[in-house]
Amino acid sequence: MTRDLLIKAHRLPQSDGEQIFPIRTFMTTGDKLTTQRLTEAGGKGLFTKEIDAAILRGEARISVHSMKDVPIAPPEGLEFVAYLEREDPRDVLLISAGSAQLDDLPQGATLGTASLRRQAQALHARPDLKIVTLRGNVGTRLDRLNRGEIDATFLARAGLNRLGRKEAQFRPIEPAAMLPAAGQGVVGIAIRSDDAAAHDIVAPLNHEPSWTALAAERAALSRLDGSCRTPIAIHAALTGDELYLRAEALTPDGVHCWRDEGRCAANLLDAQNLGRQLGENIKRAGGDTLAQAIAAS
Repeated sequence: MTRDLLIKAHRLPQSDGEQIFPIRTFMTTGDKLTTQRLTEAGGKGLFTKEIDAAILRGEARISVHSMKDVPIAPPEGLEFVAYLEREDPRDVLLISAGSAQLDDLPQGATLGTASLRRQAQALHARPDLKIVTLRGNVGTRLDRLNRGEIDATFLARAGLNRLGRKEAQFRPIEPAAMLPAAGQGVVGIAIRSDDAAAHDIVAPLNHEPSWTALAAERAALSRLDGSCRTPIAIHAALTGDELYLRAEALTPDGVHCWRDEGRCAANLLDAQNLGRQLGENIKRAGGDTLAQAIAAS
């Protein structure tokens, strides 16, 4: 998708895409983990560090990332210069018969997820649910669902859309009921900070509204621990010249949840300021309970 956009932006022949922008794929540490939670293996950065290293070594010049997997601070020498237009950031709760909402699940249903955020949000709404760790790609997760090993699982609608899966058409969970992860649905493109030529190649792909929304979300995330060791959900929505930001932090067991929301002008500076303010408000509201949850993780 990124290569197609680069070819279109620079009006290059589609037939020359592989030669002009060859793609190198990586099996990252995060990809190799099939049973552990990310929190048990080092947290955020597990899906990016091998790619980051390749860029810094000069083995590749443009890296493509899912922004919900990217640590708050990129490694020294790298910078993000473009964000593609955001896909649908909502989650879909899948059952063997299609899709559902959390209230539809039977008492004591087994929910498979490796996301601490989704676990905490599900338990906050439905403390009766049984949570089991479920990792792997979309096909692997759906196979386990269809075999009856679990009753339900969450998948990001953005991924389902990009894979062309029929499940993308199922009813998603609205942010009012379950906020997505910060950066969910956003693809970011990074380069070496000193690679001016790569900057000029990639910069035309930037989608300014997505950049602004992401800036608000990641500013809040930076004040709320920012790793995947604390259940945090943040979503910014732009309507005209206004940005509406909602954020929450939870304890992993879902017992406690602290939320805040606010609005500001849809520009980068105000978005970042609002994000930082909401993050600080939630930390203050959570007090020692939230601080202990972060420290314990």
